[in-house]
Amino acid sequence: MQRKTIGPFTLSDYAPTPVAFRAQVLAGLWASPKWLPSKFLYDRTGSRLFDEICELPEYYPTRTEVAILSAAVDEMARGLGPRPLLVELGSGSGLKTRLLLAALDHPAAYVAVDISRDELLSQTAQLADAFPNLELLPVCADYTLPFQLPRARKPTANVCFYFPGSTLGNLEDHEALAFLEHLRLLADGPCKLLLGTDMKKETWRIEAAYNDTRGVTAAFNLNLLTRINRELHGDFDTTAFSHRAFYDLARSRVEMHLVSGSDQTVHIDGVPIDFREGESLRTEYAHKYDPSGLAALAARAGFRVLQTWTDAEEFFSVQLLHAP
Repeated sequence: MQRKTIGPFTLSDYAPTPVAFRAQVLAGLWASPKWLPSKFLYDRTGSRLFDEICELPEYYPTRTEVAILSAAVDEMARGLGPRPLLVELGSGSGLKTRLLLAALDHPAAYVAVDISRDELLSQTAQLADAFPNLELLPVCADYTLPFQLPRARKPTANVCFYFPGSTLGNLEDHEALAFLEHLRLLADGPCKLLLGTDMKKETWRIEAAYNDTRGVTAAFNLNLLTRINRELHGDFDTTAFSHRAFYDLARSRVEMHLVSGSDQTVHIDGVPIDFREGESLRTEYAHKYDPSGLAALAARAGFRVLQTWTDAEEFFSVQLLHAP
């Protein structure tokens, strides 16, 4: 880990190295079936494209979560309590983050954790302008792996995690359980978690959200290949792959894939990877929940659901969890 002073804040840098990125990409491409971690979708271009996705008419989760937060943010802030150290997993400077920070009772500091250093620094700089009196402690890290929370100048025992956007759904059940347990270790004591989750609903509505008519989600998915070409000397032909996303009703999850249009061989740093025509590379899961399933998952990790907020149609929910 390195600490770097950048303008008005200090960055704690645990960023994955290019060697680690290469190793994980090759391991996924050598697997059968092929897959890559969804966290690699979010370079600077991927983050920008995802912001565009959040504005699409088909993509209901973001606007629904913002509406829930707008209506109940004061209740949420009271539930988090006074002088919280707010730790957001996945950096944010958008409306959700600003609404929550503005409602909190004298927050001790704000810790943004993100794997994309460029995005993290950009978002933190925007928040520095919006909240000049708030200590900002950015951490560049894969938040599913061990790292240390930075110390705030104002000490507090009230550690509160914020994990919006249904990002928990990107993890398989055993990974989600391990992640929640990981948060308890990070807090090293009692903690709270304000968690956004997408709920189970009609298949057509879910699939439309991941197959928008403008093709932004397809561009977001294909950008992963562009990133591999740029950072790992790959030679993927992005026109030779197509985006596919579908809802697996039995497993209550969206699967997002890139499908090879022909038999072909691509190279990563000179290492050959063969694809058959029609073979897919899975790039993301997006699990959908119901209240009982989520409460059971939380309980296995030592969390208890204190309060739940949802929209009238129950498309999305925000839960306040507590671990003693």
